[in-house]
Amino acid sequence: MTIQNVTFIGLGVMGFPMAGHLKNNNFNVTVYNRTNSKSEKWVKKYKGSSESTPGKASQNSELIFTCVGRDDDLREVMEGDNGVLKNVKDNSIIVDHTTASANIAKEYFDICKKRNLHFLDAPISGGQAGAENGKLSIMIGGEQEPYEKAIPVLKSYGKAIELIGPSGSGQLTKMINQICIAGLVQGLSEALAFGKKSKLNMEKVLNVISKGAAQSWQMENRYKTMLEDKFDFGFAVDWMRKDLSICFEEAKKNNAKLPITEIIDKYYSEVQQNGGKRWDTSSLISLLK
Repeated sequence: MTIQNVTFIGLGVMGFPMAGHLKNNNFNVTVYNRTNSKSEKWVKKYKGSSESTPGKASQNSELIFTCVGRDDDLREVMEGDNGVLKNVKDNSIIVDHTTASANIAKEYFDICKKRNLHFLDAPISGGQAGAENGKLSIMIGGEQEPYEKAIPVLKSYGKAIELIGPSGSGQLTKMINQICIAGLVQGLSEALAFGKKSKLNMEKVLNVISKGAAQSWQMENRYKTMLEDKFDFGFAVDWMRKDLSICFEEAKKNNAKLPITEIIDKYYSEVQQNGGKRWDTSSLISLLK
């Protein structure tokens, strides 16, 4: 099956440019967004088409992408007479880019299997810049055959695409990703605050240490804005706390210990209380003034 017709559901800060990359790579793209003005804006920019419900948007596509907020939002677009499941063609592939629970991934995998459909959980990493530049990491759970069919389409905006394992593996990998980020951002925040209090030239400091063992994506992409107390450049604190809550729920099931992550989650709670709900995750440094 050669995929030509695709649907993209969810035009947030990530989904909007991702759907654009699909159109720019010559796929026939139909979009749906809960707020219709976003769909209209996307159509005006990329010249694709939009529909008024997830079901209508999905009915002529071989591949349906979803990129929404959380488990409940995914259910909203998947279920009901106007949802994806009741309107897609047999053998269609549903690729869910939502950062959601491993449980809901397994649930929809099983539902799709019974309905002659395919479901891949495929959360993404790389932030808004990664989405806009078409350089996202995509971690996938599901079966080999639909994964291989989806790869040529996913390459429109993915630079690293990996089938990790069975259904739910993509979501579990994203949890690991978020746990790593939380620790890295806190460490970077403490280091930058320490350096400023020591009255060092932090541009020179970062120029040296970013070429050594301390290097990270967070350091390369966030240190300047962190030093300038600018926190509107990426993934919001509200969303990070949502993701970490998923990590904690999974840790209860597999008996994993997340002591540092639990501490950093409390720090993010303080950022929220200080008015930083929509600040990006690098705003941890704001607590160290």
